[in-house]
Amino acid sequence: MKRYLVLEDGSYFTGVGFGAPVITTGEIVLNSGNGDYTATITDAANFGQIVAFTDPVIGNVGINQEDAQSLLPKIRGVVARNVTETPQSWHSQYSLSEYLKLYKIPGITGLDTMALSRLLLQKGPMKASFMDTADEHAFDQIRALVLPHDQVKQVSTKQPYASPNIGQDILVVDLGVRHALLRELSRRDCNLTIVPYNTPAADILAFAPAAVVFTSGPGDPNDAAVVAETIQGLQGHVPILGIGLGAELIALANHAQVALTLTNHRGGPFPVREVATSRIWQTMQNHSYGIVPESLAATPLIVTHEDLRDHSVAGIRHRQYPVAGVLFYPEADPESTDATQLIDEFMEMVQAYQHRRGKEQTTDA
Repeated sequence: MKRYLVLEDGSYFTGVGFGAPVITTGEIVLNSGNGDYTATITDAANFGQIVAFTDPVIGNVGINQEDAQSLLPKIRGVVARNVTETPQSWHSQYSLSEYLKLYKIPGITGLDTMALSRLLLQKGPMKASFMDTADEHAFDQIRALVLPHDQVKQVSTKQPYASPNIGQDILVVDLGVRHALLRELSRRDCNLTIVPYNTPAADILAFAPAAVVFTSGPGDPNDAAVVAETIQGLQGHVPILGIGLGAELIALANHAQVALTLTNHRGGPFPVREVATSRIWQTMQNHSYGIVPESLAATPLIVTHEDLRDHSVAGIRHRQYPVAGVLFYPEADPESTDATQLIDEFMEMVQAYQHRRGKEQTTDA
């Protein structure tokens, strides 16, 4: 069935539809991950987006829930050069097309994804739609589309819940939490409490956590000012780790600026340099916004990691408080990366903070 991918700049691409035969709209973004399409489709950081995969073929291992990063898919559509209809993996539960049909998500294949990639790298993410025609009416519809600004609200949990264990009490603020992060923290015996994105700082401290993690998530960080205010209320009281959107909100909480990036930061692996050691890490990323380097000069934040492709900020740390953030996934899954050690370093920071606080309390007594 012939379908059209219509973009807000007036361009369109012709291909063959798969998945659900529905009309849908969203923000189209590139993803250069190799083989991690299930994780991408279910990643809350992609909520409301049409994902264009640069991988020449996807669907070869089908879909299984082991690779899912949330219970339900979060995207509005899939764009791919080629799609395998018959998965070659023994533990596949659905083909990609079957999975998309199940959740009424359209896909388009057979188009020139290289040309699409060049366009998006030049102009950045833009509004797009799956259509049955590419006439002027279709372009009028896409131009009139207003993208939502409450993506975090829509993906965050509505009520606190627990993932019990026997170790440190870690509170996770859900901006679009990935299952892989919860798994990595559970592997370190963390006793987890997951709370909604808009939980006030006072309520978070009432849980008496050993540390707080602000997860990755979708949308413009400037639309989540309430979370930045929460971070301001927590700094100096408890160690904090921010991932993706969480790191960008740490930057905003300390009066740095965030803005759209032109370089693709979705997928990977992408090389990142740890500033202190000059060691190169291979990382997975998933964000369209970045921290403006020049804006850090007047803040208490320093750069800890740098993306080697465009020299953008990939990690930050507070000069005074145990607060750190990274714009890549330390819990990368299903593809392993060098970054999982960051979670170990975070746990060491938590232990060091508790030890120091214990000594201070002993001295005061």
